[in-house]
Amino acid sequence: MIRGFKEFILRGNVIDLAVAVVIGAAFTAVVNSIVASIINPLIELFWKPDANGKIGFTVEGLWGPVTFPISDLINAIIAFLAVAVVVYFVFVYPMNRIKERAAAKAGVSPADEEPKLPTEQELLVQIRDLLAAQPKA
Repeated sequence: MIRGFKEFILRGNVIDLAVAVVIGAAFTAVVNSIVASIINPLIELFWKPDANGKIGFTVEGLWGPVTFPISDLINAIIAFLAVAVVVYFVFVYPMNRIKERAAAKAGVSPADEEPKLPTEQELLVQIRDLLAAQPKA
């Protein structure tokens, strides 16, 4: 049982995932800071914050004005895209390149990794031929 756990932990995928989570969390803090310091002031150029400091569309409700905080949505989208771009270009793309190079050194081509499956029509032709080859009763 311990040997299985050790093999699981020492797999490259688990270690890569742990590194990605730690760096992703740290980078998310940086992105959130950039959004709060740069993006929010840019949004405030177009929308005036309400009394609560929320930026967005204000609609008069039954008990007073209600602000739909569009800036929070814009900030979340920008932060997500920034983190996704960095994770892809820092982790995913280089790892794919490393795997491609390792496969090329080992003499394995991408076509060797995934065998081509027959199409539905090819399978039907094979079934027909097998049925036709059976002796008639």
